[in-house]
Amino acid sequence: MPDPTPFPLDQLAERGSAQAPALVLRDRVLSFDELRKRVALLAGWLAGQAPKGARVASWAAKGELTCLLPLAAARAGLVHVPINPLLKRAQVAHILTDSGAVLLMGTKARLATLEAADVPAGCKPIDEAEVFALTEDTGASLAPSDHDPEDLAAILYTSGSTGKPKGVMLSHANMWLGAVSVAHYLGMTSDDVTLAVLPLSFDYGQNQLLSTWYAGGAVVPLDYLFPRDVAKACARHGVTTLAAVPPLWVQLTELDWPAEAVASMRRLTNSGGALTADLVRDLRSIFPETRIFPMYGLTEAFRSTYLEPELVETHPTSMGRAIPLAEILVVADDGSLAEPGEEGELVHCGPLVAQGYWQDAERTRERFKPAPDVSEYGGTAVWSGDRVTRDADGLLYFVGRRDAMIKSAGNRISPQEVESAALGTGLVAEAVALGVSDERLGHAIHLVARPASDATDHEAALPKALQKELPNFMQPHVIHWRDALPLNPNGKIDRTALAAEIGA
Repeated sequence: MPDPTPFPLDQLAERGSAQAPALVLRDRVLSFDELRKRVALLAGWLAGQAPKGARVASWAAKGELTCLLPLAAARAGLVHVPINPLLKRAQVAHILTDSGAVLLMGTKARLATLEAADVPAGCKPIDEAEVFALTEDTGASLAPSDHDPEDLAAILYTSGSTGKPKGVMLSHANMWLGAVSVAHYLGMTSDDVTLAVLPLSFDYGQNQLLSTWYAGGAVVPLDYLFPRDVAKACARHGVTTLAAVPPLWVQLTELDWPAEAVASMRRLTNSGGALTADLVRDLRSIFPETRIFPMYGLTEAFRSTYLEPELVETHPTSMGRAIPLAEILVVADDGSLAEPGEEGELVHCGPLVAQGYWQDAERTRERFKPAPDVSEYGGTAVWSGDRVTRDADGLLYFVGRRDAMIKSAGNRISPQEVESAALGTGLVAEAVALGVSDERLGHAIHLVARPASDATDHEAALPKALQKELPNFMQPHVIHWRDALPLNPNGKIDRTALAAEIGA
């Protein structure tokens, strides 16, 4: 079991050997000594921009700023709000307003898409290209902090089953111990090289950085245009660790991989959806000696389970067992612990449980509740809403979800967010978004819509309108037009009947 003692998050910069590579950028490589100096400088500038506890947001591609901000903001006593660079102005405006961010650091082109009303009063946008010049001018530098590990360090916005994205509050301890746990069960060491292809706005994406730096290894951030860019980067940098989601794995298995990329790869990790038996077989055919780690998690508790690589071929559909520092219980509908083979709700207990949803007491009470009496950790637990079973050997298996979330290409998507965007175009009178099983995506997004009475050319106009309002991963793959939507006995749209009709 790894050391369960949490520390201030910024101290992750202190772990690697001084001259060892820490961050491999396009134009240079930062050693751990240089990483420490850059984090200290950035933290010093940030501390002069806002009081302790203030929220500072970033909306940019992967680079030095976005990689250093999780540590630098934490050192300055601020709360980092990373925004997915794929989001459009409406989602960004919501996050800025909801979080109360006082600073938005972003790429010039992205900032230019925002309208005046999108940026709340008191929030200062700044081009990321100017940030480090300002830090050099200021010259302030902060030493490693002694913040309380329970202090808030980040707010990660994730889609809920209803409404707009909600902010999950993560403490220094949550993120530090998440790094400790993952580095431990993956067996990461100081000579590891991680290719960071996942968005840094995701908990899984953040942990690419944090677990690698905890182990003293190097991170290579990559925003790829084509899957072949990933394979080329693995060969170029001698990558040992690659994390991805199932749709990307499908694309990667269709490539001819360079021999040097296969030779250096020690581990592949997956989350954001289950690996299929066929996908495991395809990965194994390319990487015969590489260890494969299927994982399950939720932002509210970071990571919950992993399947040991030795069991992947024999138990390909299993979620595995609890990761270190997590306690996973299966609770039956009557509140008792479920028996082997009995379906129940997955409940996550322990120090990885987040602090709740930012400024949303109602939804916090729904998901963050007292742990069952049998819990060894006690305290607050995350009641996931996921239905699972546990077999006689303790392996967990996913059954389904209670809510209507769509999980497409590794993204958790709120049906209501897609529906609201469709209604907001004025072309639609009623809309229902549903997820339909898809071999490549996990779920394809289907939108069932009734056109507005005064809408003209709605079939061609709606996709164009949604392209302006929703990021690419939220775009409906199929739109079904209906003259009327079915109603249930309560007079509400019958989502169950529609799901059956379109095969969801």
